[in-house]
Amino acid sequence: MVLNAAPSQDLPGDVWAALDLLIVNEYEAADLAHTQAAPEELAAALLERVPAVVITLGAEGSLVAQRDREPVRVPGVKVDAVDTTGAGDTFCGVLAAGLARGLDLAGAARLAGAAAALAVTRPGAQDAVPTAAEVEESAK
Repeated sequence: MVLNAAPSQDLPGDVWAALDLLIVNEYEAADLAHTQAAPEELAAALLERVPAVVITLGAEGSLVAQRDREPVRVPGVKVDAVDTTGAGDTFCGVLAAGLARGLDLAGAARLAGAAAALAVTRPGAQDAVPTAAEVEESAK
């Protein structure tokens, strides 16, 4: 199961146990880990409860962390942001779609980052979500 824990709140033990992947931003990660720390440290704390975590870092990209693997920093795509309203939802949707297409987690996060970057260049939420073709072109 994939969960975007936004906004963050305490999760019941059975939810933690069912998770395959947790997607959170840096603030939500700190809240769920009950500590303020660097993203790599937050990821390490969350990996004690879930097999994989993606921490989104806004314009800085994301951090992909999986148990028994070195964390991977996925760089952000620099754009002139107009409206960040739908960025997180766009990121999560494209990440899940990438995983469903067989991409590895870091590859799906790269594609999701490109999609979120495109989304923030447009006003609104649903209207700002880019097409698959736009995402593929931007991710090149």
